[in-house]
Amino acid sequence: MDFNVKKLASDAGVFFTRAVQFTEEKLGQAEKTELDAHLENLLARADCTKNWTEKIFRQTEVLLQPNPSARIEEFFYEKLDKKLPCRTTNGELLGQHMLDAARDFGPGTPYGSTLVTVGEYQKRLGGAEREFLQTSAVNFLTPLRNFLEGDWRTISKERRLLENRRLDLDICKARLKKAKQAEAKAAVSLPAAPDFQETRPRNYVLSASASAAEQELRVAQTEFDRQAEVTRLLLEGISSTHVNHLRCLHEFVEAQATFYAQCHQAMQELQTELRSANGDTFPNAFSANPSSCPSPVTPELRAPTPGALQEEQRPATGARKARVLYDYDGHDAYELSLLADELITVYTVPGMDPDWLMGERGNQKGKVPVTYLELLS
Repeated sequence: MDFNVKKLASDAGVFFTRAVQFTEEKLGQAEKTELDAHLENLLARADCTKNWTEKIFRQTEVLLQPNPSARIEEFFYEKLDKKLPCRTTNGELLGQHMLDAARDFGPGTPYGSTLVTVGEYQKRLGGAEREFLQTSAVNFLTPLRNFLEGDWRTISKERRLLENRRLDLDICKARLKKAKQAEAKAAVSLPAAPDFQETRPRNYVLSASASAAEQELRVAQTEFDRQAEVTRLLLEGISSTHVNHLRCLHEFVEAQATFYAQCHQAMQELQTELRSANGDTFPNAFSANPSSCPSPVTPELRAPTPGALQEEQRPATGARKARVLYDYDGHDAYELSLLADELITVYTVPGMDPDWLMGERGNQKGKVPVTYLELLS
């Protein structure tokens, strides 16, 4: 393998010179050419776009595929430029398990026939999920990935090149400054009546050095300006990137809305089928009437727990007589209304708030507040 020794040495020298310039700038020992405000704003905007695009992309991947192993597998298939095998969703797998179980239990039995119905709907939901995942990957993830792996890499390359051009420009400025300082120092140190033969070569060398430095500076300035313009045009393209990502975001939301609408419709249809098929066996299992459920109450006025309701059916233990001190109107069906001076029977129920007792008056039962009672025995 042939090596161009001169080129390698030249590249090494350029790299070393840039490293020295960069270090001196960081230490405040060298001047640094600042970019114009517009270009600085474009750079900051580009960095912000890259950082948030990367975060949104990674989190969307997690949302669409929570399994890290599956994400790694998809990554390798993509890098190898191979088509990923069609993956069965969890919903489809659950539905198939239900259908297989129904065949063993007997599809003619109530449980088996219900498993068949639910299994088919689970497979339907799984298919909708797979379609949503594929649509989101194509319409949302792919454009974000293309930006990170395509446009942003190009921008980063041009930014690095711009930084190198800036370092070269500042190196040339420093060289010219040193050449002029040396020329001025030499002019000051010349004798009052210099000998023409002695001073001419020296002045000629200094002038030639300053001229060469000026020429290098002009070339470096031209290359820097050209690279700054190229970088600026690329960075201004970030606006069109935002427009593209906005369109992709709308498509992602539409895919989500379609998927959730399909899920909602499927579950409503499933509930309807189960209600009509099993309503006689489980009359309250699929009730859609909110009024059939007890209204929520505050913790202080909560209804007796199931254990407490069972306790009510048993003979009262620890029952005591109590006199009602004040009238009390029950706030709901679980409370017993009271009249002042009447006698009632009260007892405790496991799980009930200690500020309440269970009261009985004839065939009526309900919670009563302790503060409204005078316990007699």
